Amino acid sequence: MEQNRLDFDALVLAGGRSSRLGGVPKQGLVFEGVPLLQHSLAACSAASLTAVVGPDPGPLPARVVACREQPEFAGPAAAVAAGLEALAQAGGGRHFTLVLACDMPRVAGAVRVLAEFLDSPGYTGDGVMACSEDGRAQMLVGFYRTDGLKSAVTELASRDGLIDASMRSLLASLDLQLVTVPAGTTADVDTWDDAAALGVDAEAGRAPGPARQHELGGEE
Repeated sequence: MEQNRLDFDALVLAGGRSSRLGGVPKQGLVFEGVPLLQHSLAACSAASLTAVVGPDPGPLPARVVACREQPEFAGPAAAVAAGLEALAQAGGGRHFTLVLACDMPRVAGAVRVLAEFLDSPGYTGDGVMACSEDGRAQMLVGFYRTDGLKSAVTELASRDGLIDASMRSLLASLDLQLVTVPAGTTADVDTWDDAAALGVDAEAGRAPGPARQHELGGEE
């Protein structure tokens, strides 16, 4: 992945409810022999430091830490806040923070395009967000200026609170550029039909999960 010149940390949000999967944790589902969480971690492998926000992910690679939003299952805004704090405590604080969901098996292609856009001269906004070929913004595939993201967390926490707040409400004050990414790279797994369509193994990793967790996307 050609991201080496871009200075960034990363957050992988992996604590969603998975309600339409019967509570089966998405991060453990398998695509091409590899759990979905590992695909997300591979997509942000050029990050200086990465935080996985969610239930205990088990052994993690070097430069990857784990944390949990409080209270548990409090939604994507709370997860971003927890992840930023974990990155800061671990010595993070790069110029940009990449935010990814854990349920997009082909997201590496989207990350590559966003990173190349940010690497181009003259960009001055607060970040870039993936846009699918049919025009849908994917807020959980984006690079955001870390200072701006932290300010957005502080603003939302003081105004409405972070619990159950959506990514849309968190990012509302930021100047973001939508960037069209390759077809299929933002396709995610919300249902078993999604899993089948994407070629995600519906049996591997199909251990019982929490029946009542918050969908990290927050918009559906």
